[in-house]
Amino acid sequence: MDAFYASVELLRYPQLKGLPVVIGGGRRRVDEAIRNLPEGGTLADIPVDAFARLKDYTGRGVITTATYPARQFGVGSAMGLMKAAKLCPQAIILPVDFDEYRRYSRAFKQIILEVAPLMEDRGVDEVYIDFTDVPGGQRDGGRSLARLLQKAIFDATGLTCSIGVAPNKLIAKMASEFNKPNGISIVYEDDLEKLIWPLPCRKVNGIGPKADEKLKRFGIETVGQLAARDRDWLIANFGKATGAWMHEVSWGRDDRPVVTESEPVSMSRETTFERDLHAVRDRAELGAIFTRLCEQVAADLQRKGYVGKTIGIKLRYDDFRIATRDQTIERFTDDAKTIRQTGGLCLKRVPLERPLRLLGVRVGTLAKAGSPEALAPSGAGTHRTAAEPVATTASLF
Repeated sequence: MDAFYASVELLRYPQLKGLPVVIGGGRRRVDEAIRNLPEGGTLADIPVDAFARLKDYTGRGVITTATYPARQFGVGSAMGLMKAAKLCPQAIILPVDFDEYRRYSRAFKQIILEVAPLMEDRGVDEVYIDFTDVPGGQRDGGRSLARLLQKAIFDATGLTCSIGVAPNKLIAKMASEFNKPNGISIVYEDDLEKLIWPLPCRKVNGIGPKADEKLKRFGIETVGQLAARDRDWLIANFGKATGAWMHEVSWGRDDRPVVTESEPVSMSRETTFERDLHAVRDRAELGAIFTRLCEQVAADLQRKGYVGKTIGIKLRYDDFRIATRDQTIERFTDDAKTIRQTGGLCLKRVPLERPLRLLGVRVGTLAKAGSPEALAPSGAGTHRTAAEPVATTASLF
């Protein structure tokens, strides 16, 4: 999907189309702009001048996504908002609304499934689709079916997407970035040298910043330069598994199937605070945040039909150190109160003297709700993840 979160917001605020807009910095509660809603008007009638500007933002939130006009200023996902404000101070900033994004996510995926039922869900805004056995899927190299999907999604949601069609998932992922927004890119097997080899190695899904930096130290900057290296050399310098994988992907080889069913390992929610919060001085605020996170995780479990029995917490202190603890309960649950209570026990096992930047809640050891595994009695007790001393802090939120 093209700039998915931002595109959903532009459906709500069409007056912002063509303007630099960033999404991030906090979750939507009461929209500040609504205070300027003209009497008898709609959200589309709110004056552009009523929206908050990035130049006025103070805090340490990050950008979730940005419109294409904002990206032209070098603003992008995961960038700190304060840094982005220096690049594009005039950009409008909107809070994230995950409930709305999930609603649109479910809508566009359902449309795809009605046309091409072999679909792999890769997150809120991306999927892999196998065209092989779809009627008309091979016509014009797949372009006809890609156009049909684009039109069906736009007609139903008002959103655009970019589609890459290729012999495998590796190249299709790369191709989907070629003609954004609202583009279709077809890559055939014999297009590897022309279209894939000139790309930076970083464009390969799976080559991260550290691996890319190491490749550059060896003078390898493009996929073609990577393909020119001997397989044994790559293994010697990057390890058996990674080196062999790099050799395969540089030659465009990927035999992974489109997987229609995948079981989640865990579900979690976390939030980074606008300011550091202290377990004693900000106990009430932290308690409310913790409760809300537990309720959100419970709602995620219930919506997706899962229960779990390992409840964990994650803290990031003001010095960026991270602490995690978890505890396994005897019965599977999707109950917010149970998650909150067990998470509270985990909090008793971490030091809380330092201010906190981030708080997270996680539920693992998942099973399908109503399955024999979930319903079976368990004798499992509780455990700690590490032999660390229990914190002696008395004031817990």
